[in-house]
Amino acid sequence: MVDQARAKKMADRIQVIIAKRLERGIRDPRIGFVTITDVQMTGDLQHATVYYTVYGTDEERADTAAALRAATGMFRSEVGKNLTARLTPSLEFLLDGIPENAAHIDGLLREAQQRDTEVAGLAAQAQYAGDEDPYVKPRDLEDDEDESDDTADVASDNEADAR
Repeated sequence: MVDQARAKKMADRIQVIIAKRLERGIRDPRIGFVTITDVQMTGDLQHATVYYTVYGTDEERADTAAALRAATGMFRSEVGKNLTARLTPSLEFLLDGIPENAAHIDGLLREAQQRDTEVAGLAAQAQYAGDEDPYVKPRDLEDDEDESDDTADVASDNEADAR
């Protein structure tokens, strides 16, 4: 197993090498506006997965993917020349889904905010179904004294009726 720090350094170096090569240009006209977002290395440093994004339409993304697949050998030889490793890793180009995922999450957040606004509007206009406060409140002591006098009168009336 290889040291993770070494794999990360190698991945960063491969990202820079491929980005500089794209910056200098390749002869394929299908290449669009490409950004290399990340490179992941396997533990044995034999395979590198290169993640990229393309600015444009779905057709431009498909054309760029085909052009990158066709230029993989050229990129691998460029990496081999500039990398100080015994073996040159194989390269695989994958379209990065982060921009689409971010747009989807933004849409979900906008929808949630809109629903929260609707609920807040409904809550502001809401009325109680029954009493405003359905809970029994503790009685005041003064009220209890008045009631105890009334219950004493009722008890004496009941005793008089029973005789």
